Amino acid sequence: MERLTDRLIIISFDCLSSLDFSMLQELPHFKSFLQTASYCKNVETIYPSVTYPCHTTIVTGKFPKHHGIINNTLLQPGRLSPDWYWHRHYVKGTTLYDEAKKSGMTTAALLWPVTAKANIDYNMPEIFANRPWHHQIPVSLMNGSVRFQLEMNKQFGHIRKGLSQPELDDFVLESTVHTIKAYKPNLLLVHFTDLDTQRHFHGFSSEQAHEALRRHDIRLGRMIQALKDSGQYEDSTIIVLGDHSALDEAKAIKPNVLLKDQGLIQINKQGHVAAWDAYCKSCDGSAYIYVKDEQTQSKVAGLLQKLMEDESTGIEMVLTSKEAGARGADEHAAFMIEARQGYYFTEYLDGNLIDDITEQDVEAGKYTVVSHGYSPDKPDYTTVFMASGKGIETGIVLPTMHLVDEGPTFARLLGVDLGNTDGRILEEIIVKNK
Repeated sequence: MERLTDRLIIISFDCLSSLDFSMLQELPHFKSFLQTASYCKNVETIYPSVTYPCHTTIVTGKFPKHHGIINNTLLQPGRLSPDWYWHRHYVKGTTLYDEAKKSGMTTAALLWPVTAKANIDYNMPEIFANRPWHHQIPVSLMNGSVRFQLEMNKQFGHIRKGLSQPELDDFVLESTVHTIKAYKPNLLLVHFTDLDTQRHFHGFSSEQAHEALRRHDIRLGRMIQALKDSGQYEDSTIIVLGDHSALDEAKAIKPNVLLKDQGLIQINKQGHVAAWDAYCKSCDGSAYIYVKDEQTQSKVAGLLQKLMEDESTGIEMVLTSKEAGARGADEHAAFMIEARQGYYFTEYLDGNLIDDITEQDVEAGKYTVVSHGYSPDKPDYTTVFMASGKGIETGIVLPTMHLVDEGPTFARLLGVDLGNTDGRILEEIIVKNK
């Protein structure tokens, strides 16, 4: 297959929404970028619309049930802080970075989800120190490119303040600029989370979120300038995208409280899960319900039906495993439940079924005021896609597209094949042979 670009730069601004587009058009670097770009400001995301499944969809072109990353975190009832789907081995089938590497291209990824221990030349994976005896730097080093990460930390580690934002994204930016100039990767994946963080803790349309968008504008300009300074700009394709939108919320639903009260979850003296017959695994705006047997499934079905009939419980929809699978979600869950707007799901076991979210809860890190994970059918919930550079037509505006279309399109630009995908190549934006 013909390769259409020398290098593909994919920049993910986590939680970038279609509702942000009018502001992006007025920010200097986004405005300049859009002048030569083709774009879609109505990109339908996947279900559940959380970060790790979304980013795996972006590099595979598949729905979660097919690529295997069906949530951010693993099903680990009883563990206070569940592990995330950090590692490449969780992904079923191939990825864009695998195929690029097989074709002899140089690859780089900075904080791209689900890349721990991936075969990437310059890899700084997104992975957290998730045990009391773990330290962040050794955990990162063990799961990525050791020399590369040591170099980035030596040069730019002083910028970072743990996982706090905007310092983390500032560190990622400097590392990305250096990577562009020093290593000139053919495929670069970079993930920024500043906007997502600000929205979670301050609100979707908060001034903190708007400030994050302004910082992202500067970051985009810095990366483009790095390509120009190093003589790579004319031979590069630059993609700017979001993974999902988000919605403000005011109430937290705790289905495990009900399951515990019904004797379907047993807890120990410390108040942690000791055994379970049914368990609610949160995806924030949606949630999976897993059960151990058919008798329990029947009982849970009745409980969920009663909850959905009472609007005050915040449950908008109950899907069977088959219905969830038809939407691309995990078919192994007995049910998938969707929250009404203004609500989201947590896995807490104590207190009432519904909690009002207070400022004190947010400050303590117990709850957030914005979530994603909701059904793509929610209104005003689409994300964005912008592409400019080698191999891309100028000025094509796609009315709609789907997140699964991105992987096949990227593969076409690099001249590689992702095999059977759930999406299509966006031929409309690909430069035609004259």
